[in-house]
Amino acid sequence: MKDLSKRFFSGLVGLILLIFIVSKGGYLLSFAVYIVSIIGLREFYKAIEKVNIKPIYLVGYLGVTGLFINIMLENKYLGLIITLLIITLLILFITNKNISIEDISITLLGIAYIPFLLSHIIYLDNSKYIWLVFIIAFGTDTFAYIAGNLFGKRKLCPKISPKKTIEGSIGGILGSTILLIIYSIYFNLNPMWKIILLSIICSVIAQLGDLAASKIKRICGIKDYGSIMPGHGGVLDRFDSIIFTVPVIYYYISIFLI
Repeated sequence: MKDLSKRFFSGLVGLILLIFIVSKGGYLLSFAVYIVSIIGLREFYKAIEKVNIKPIYLVGYLGVTGLFINIMLENKYLGLIITLLIITLLILFITNKNISIEDISITLLGIAYIPFLLSHIIYLDNSKYIWLVFIIAFGTDTFAYIAGNLFGKRKLCPKISPKKTIEGSIGGILGSTILLIIYSIYFNLNPMWKIILLSIICSVIAQLGDLAASKIKRICGIKDYGSIMPGHGGVLDRFDSIIFTVPVIYYYISIFLI
C-alpha cells in the first residue's frame, strides 16, 4: 500500500508539472525538454555500461546542447552539428586506444534516440495538437494495463516484456482512440477519420517505443532506468513511448492535417 501511495503521489506531481509546463510553452517547454533529454541520455548511457560499452558522456551532452541551440536558431545548423559530432567521435576513436567503435556508435545512437526524437515536441508548442502526444501515449499505457489485467491471456512479446498481452495491446489502441475522439470533438479537430488513423498508428508506435526500451533494459539486466520518480523509475521509463510517438505525430500533422 505504501508503494502504491508513493507511485500515485509522484505520478500526480509529475502530471501537474507536465500540464503546467506544456500550457506555458515557450522557453519553459524548451528548457524542460532539454533537461529531460540530458537525464534520459544519462540513464541510457548508464544502462549500456552494464554490457561493457563505454559511451562518451561529454560528447553526448554537447550533442544534446547543440541540438537544442539549433532549434532556438530555427534549425539552420543541424547539418553542421551532426558533422561536428561525427568528426569529433571519429577523432577520439583514432587518438584514444581505449575507445571502441561500439563506444562511439552507442554515443551517437543515444543522441539520435533520445534528444533528437524528443525535441520534436518543441515544434508542436502553442498548438492544440501537442496534447495528442500525451493523450495517445498515456492513454495507450493506461488502457493497455487495464485491458491486460481484465482480459489478457495471449502474450504479446514474452521474451521482452512477459506481462504485456495482445488483449492489452488492443485495449490500449481502443482506449486511446476513444480519448482522442473526445478531445478532437471538443476542440473541433478535423477531419475525424484522419485523427482516428493517427491515433491507431501512434498507439502502435507508442507500444513499440515501450518494447524497445524494455528490450534494452533486459539486455542490460536492469529493472528500471533510474529512480527520479518514486514508484515509476527513471525518465526513460516514463517517456519511452512518448519518444517514439512525438516525431510521428509531428510529421503526420505537418503532412496530412495542416
